[in-house]
Amino acid sequence: MIIVPESEIAALISAQDCFEAVEAVLAAMARDQAVNFPVIREALGHADALYGFKSGFDREAAVLGVKSGGYWPANAARGVANHQSTVLLFDPDTGRPRALVGGNLLTALRTAAAAAVSIRHLARADARVLGIIGAGHQAPFQLRAAAAQHPFERVVAWNRTPERLQGLAEIAAELGLPFEVVSLERLGAEAEVIVTITSSFAAILRDAHLRAGTHIACMGTDTRGKQELEPEILARARVFTDEIAQSISIGEAQHAVAHGMIGPADITAIGAVITGGHPGRCVQDEITLFDGTGIALQDLAVASRVARLARERGVAQQVGV
Repeated sequence: MIIVPESEIAALISAQDCFEAVEAVLAAMARDQAVNFPVIREALGHADALYGFKSGFDREAAVLGVKSGGYWPANAARGVANHQSTVLLFDPDTGRPRALVGGNLLTALRTAAAAAVSIRHLARADARVLGIIGAGHQAPFQLRAAAAQHPFERVVAWNRTPERLQGLAEIAAELGLPFEVVSLERLGAEAEVIVTITSSFAAILRDAHLRAGTHIACMGTDTRGKQELEPEILARARVFTDEIAQSISIGEAQHAVAHGMIGPADITAIGAVITGGHPGRCVQDEITLFDGTGIALQDLAVASRVARLARERGVAQQVGV
């Protein structure tokens, strides 16, 4: 078995590597060649922490494994990231452990890659203004990934605390993109692609904010009760997701489903668009929405890519088991 520590990962894998890995595994899911297993997530009753397991198997890529981790809210005061995770990969032929891979950076990269996949396959080709709602740890990854997959010419952004958007402004300048902090009303009116990446438990983006033809990548809702959008948005949008079961239970669609506005049959797995089984955007002026809930197979796909690169470049730590 090899170990790929967190400290090595940034130098090993690129955003493009992650995009390709996530796109490929979503396509494998559409071909019924990859499956996520039930998620376990529990409050520890210690340190206010949430802890859980996500696992799955990609038959096409022969990737089997589990991501273990969670959220420790007091970590920031200790100088440690609040989100902590590790991926363990197994040989699907024997069950023997194959690799132990740090999962913190990979989680951020695969989340951004999933949004970028949705932009590549669902946004209008003529979209030029990117809107970002949120300024937390994940937002810079979203900006970089989106800009790498689509020829945006300008970025507009909103956050409850506007001064926290300075980091995004600096990244936009690095990418050569004009950047402006705007109201939610202006963001909805001007942005042709919107990425929401907050930890909100109440709707932020309103149906009345949106212009025709917008694509929304809703990436913050991954837990029961979380919410970034008015459910009316999903009621009139063409809705896609990484996995329908998670979308309706812990994703953004949970609220529209609970209100009887949409059902599971109204949601399409984005893998079907990647493989050509669904046309994706059917009308230029329709709103498309990607409900990115975060699935185990995405974590396993990028961890497997990292493990392969670590072996090839001689930075993997070999250990006996």
